[in-house]
Amino acid sequence: MEPRTNLFSHETGAKIGKRVYAVSQVIRESPLPKPVQELVQLRVSQLNGCGFCVDIHTKDAAAAGESSTRLNLVAAWRHSTVFTEAERAALALAEEGTRLTDAFQGVSDDTWARVVTYYDDEQVVALVGLIAMINATNRIGVILNNRGGSYEPGELATLAS
Repeated sequence: MEPRTNLFSHETGAKIGKRVYAVSQVIRESPLPKPVQELVQLRVSQLNGCGFCVDIHTKDAAAAGESSTRLNLVAAWRHSTVFTEAERAALALAEEGTRLTDAFQGVSDDTWARVVTYYDDEQVVALVGLIAMINATNRIGVILNNRGGSYEPGELATLAS
């Protein structure tokens, strides 16, 4: 099935896409470590079933030097030895922040306590913003039926410009 529409071929869609990209750029420029940003975006995209975003974040992370072992284990991060405790805290927050309706408590106090142990206030704000933005982006991609597979690393910047 083809994409339902091209977001950027409509005036309103182009405005939305550019603003989403601008917020994402603020997060990219934050002090939140880049590997954490890519791992979180990849995991949330996996949870949401957004092939387009999984493709983007897998390829961009690999192009930035992320190992194939770590990328392959993101979906099973709890049962692997390749992630730091700080990365595990971020991935737990990403999962709980994505699956808000699956858990009666939303984000647990335990997860929040782990996150603030490893990240300062600026990084925490960036992490929360990142989780919110990738969830929004995933929903746009899935609703519009954007498919993964043809993305080239670094291409995202040209899509939104």
